[in-house]
Amino acid sequence: MFGLSALDLARVQFAFTMSFHILFPAITIGMASYLAVLELCWLRTRRQVYVDLYHYWLKVFAVCFGMGVVSGIVMAYQIGTNWSYLSEFAGSIMGPILSYEVLTAFFLEAGFLGVMLFGWNRVGPGLHFAATCAVAIGTLISSTWILAANSWMQTPQGYAIEGGRMVPADWLAIVFNPSFPYRLLHMVIAAYLTTALIVGAAAAWQLLRKRDNPAVRKMMSMAMWMILLVAPIQAVVGDFHGLNTLEHQPAKLAAMEGHWENEPGKAVPLLLFGIPDMEEERTKYAVGIPHLGSLILTHSWNGQFRGLKEFPREDRPNSLIVFWSFRLMVGLGLLMILLGAWSLWLRRKVGGEARLWRQRHFLRFALWMGPAGLVAILAGWTTTEVGRQPWVVYGVLRTADAVSPHGAGPLALTLAIFVVAYFFVFGAGTAFVLRMIRKGPQHFELHTPAQGGPGEERTPMRPISAADVQSDDDEDTARPDHLPDIKGGDADKER
Repeated sequence: MFGLSALDLARVQFAFTMSFHILFPAITIGMASYLAVLELCWLRTRRQVYVDLYHYWLKVFAVCFGMGVVSGIVMAYQIGTNWSYLSEFAGSIMGPILSYEVLTAFFLEAGFLGVMLFGWNRVGPGLHFAATCAVAIGTLISSTWILAANSWMQTPQGYAIEGGRMVPADWLAIVFNPSFPYRLLHMVIAAYLTTALIVGAAAAWQLLRKRDNPAVRKMMSMAMWMILLVAPIQAVVGDFHGLNTLEHQPAKLAAMEGHWENEPGKAVPLLLFGIPDMEEERTKYAVGIPHLGSLILTHSWNGQFRGLKEFPREDRPNSLIVFWSFRLMVGLGLLMILLGAWSLWLRRKVGGEARLWRQRHFLRFALWMGPAGLVAILAGWTTTEVGRQPWVVYGVLRTADAVSPHGAGPLALTLAIFVVAYFFVFGAGTAFVLRMIRKGPQHFELHTPAQGGPGEERTPMRPISAADVQSDDDEDTARPDHLPDIKGGDADKER
């Protein structure tokens, strides 16, 4: 297929399915915590706006959770079929870690998910809030174990090799490997930013459509505060992560910077643009800022770090891919910081928060930034995984030695099937989610469990039923009657 070898096709297949899978857990990690915050705000204030927002985003969470589970099952099977030597060589370490994720996280989420999705009018407020928190905590625990496994593959330690296989020697060292804390923080913060950007974009879309109501305003305000606070923190965590990468994966860092060799006594510039050429061993058309590379990566004015030429050709990652995926991630991160700063500037101007609802250039920017978090996550994972090459367990097991002995034909066929099935299934799911978001927050009727009559509020048979979206031929009728249009900057109780 297009001249690709079986190894190339196995890598493409893994990259394709992984890219689809990572998007949905990223949304559910951030969305579960956001739902917990909304319910806590309702318990403290008893304001209807928080109830409406909770059930609006609960539907989105339910669909994304379901798609994440389905795509995750494919990932597990693919490791066993396409990367059998990895399972054989490192399975005694990776197997238990992934099992811990199921036992401690997925069971927790599954145990309380039903109460969270269908129990609002069946159980007390305290119990329902506990269920929401349990699901949110479960998503964080799940990400902890998954990132522990991935980080160990990036910076392996705490193992011994016996009989040609890796065996655990120190589980604490395996889990808390050198890159784990930075990778975990970076991913969790990315999930929170992704959710905030999606929430902000949904609010911006409603406001641009002149659906100005308390729920939409609250949605926009909470999203912008989150972006303002968290985006700069992500930049700081990213800096620490880069220093960790310089120490433990210097070849990846050199590829990210498009840096080939050092000149004696000369500082390293920060290359903004360029085209790394793996054959010619140079970065063409480079545009850089003198000394800034040294300042950022070594925290010294004239500091140097190893260039790609100091590593054997067979140990170099593809600098062209890593160079640009890293810059795409960083560029989107800077735009997130700009969005948060712009929102703060609008709040502080005359008119206060009302300018957030009326400044159309800002709203359009917030709308276009909606998918930025997802794109940044894909770019970040591309940087991480391609930058690890040619190793699947860094410095221990090469990717070429981990692949199963399949021919190119079966891998090309299964890849084609995956592409068709994924775009059909997940394309339909994504369209369904966008349709739910487009409708806007709806009024949710509150009543106690005792008020439900016999046969009322029956539990749906599947989690996707929590979405419960009815067809609406005229989307302009989506604004509920109890959420009136609000024009001007007058204060109101629901703001």
